[in-house]
Amino acid sequence: MKAIRGATTVNSDSAEEIKESVKELLTEIKTQNALNPDEIVCVTFSNTSDLHSFYPAKAAREAGFYSAPLFSALEPEIDGALKKCIRVMILTESNEQPKHVYLRGAAGLRRDLTNIINIALDGPAGSGKSTVSKLIAKKLNILCLDTGAMYRACALKCVQSKIPVTDEKSVNEIISVIDITVKHENGVQHTYLDGKDVSEDIRKPEISMLASTVSALGCVRTKMVQLQREIAKQTSCIVDGRDIGTNVLPNAPFKFFLTASPEVRAKRRADENLQKGFKSSYEEVLADVIKRDEQDASRKIAPLKQADDAILVDSSKMSIEQVVDFIINKIQEKV
Repeated sequence: MKAIRGATTVNSDSAEEIKESVKELLTEIKTQNALNPDEIVCVTFSNTSDLHSFYPAKAAREAGFYSAPLFSALEPEIDGALKKCIRVMILTESNEQPKHVYLRGAAGLRRDLTNIINIALDGPAGSGKSTVSKLIAKKLNILCLDTGAMYRACALKCVQSKIPVTDEKSVNEIISVIDITVKHENGVQHTYLDGKDVSEDIRKPEISMLASTVSALGCVRTKMVQLQREIAKQTSCIVDGRDIGTNVLPNAPFKFFLTASPEVRAKRRADENLQKGFKSSYEEVLADVIKRDEQDASRKIAPLKQADDAILVDSSKMSIEQVVDFIINKIQEKV
């Protein structure tokens, strides 16, 4: 008899999240181990004391795993332990070497199971995500994938095609044939749209506002998220955006939410625009920052939200170097 172990986490103590996470965990264990129902002897769950909404064993039964006895137990409170965590041990009669599965925030518990490091860095506009991601990627020698650039390229394509970013039907037609390529050249990420380098064009303020709108469209997000997940499966990378830890890479073992006050972010963005030759007043930029925060937080599809297992980093009084060092230290603590 062999034991297969696994664990996962949820963002909140809700019945729906517990059901979804348990089903995902058991399905992955079953798939990776090629388990047949008659090979499973019993399934035992334990969950941290901050989860009360639904029994994991009941969630397993509802998900169709009822060929063997199911048990649930509550873990004691332990200082420093991973929060909102569900663990499982499956006893099986299979003769194959067991493949343990750790998903979502629990992936950090077993770094020995994979050599790939995925870092999710979320936060509002102007928080410095792109700059921080590039510096961390350079220090850790991993890929820096700027997802925002991909959505900006979609917005630019709409402008070039003279199509409103709110016209989902027309946007969908463009997205089905759009060619977006990300390349790293001399240590810098370049974004290509239909074969042309648009790295500078997509950084214009008007494109930034349109990108927030177009990224809320289901057809756009579906295609971009699919591409981002495939990249993350194949290589170690840091991915920044607004819903990376909650939606794009929910299984990323390292999650951070980088923010700063609207006033600080507006000042940074205004200074950046001035350096690039774009004329914009601080008041205009502040109004745009506040408006975009509202758009990103209230959109129906994958709104801006801090993942429950993400570490909050308020950079209002921190330098870029301090932010980078803080995040790297937190990653090294878990590795």
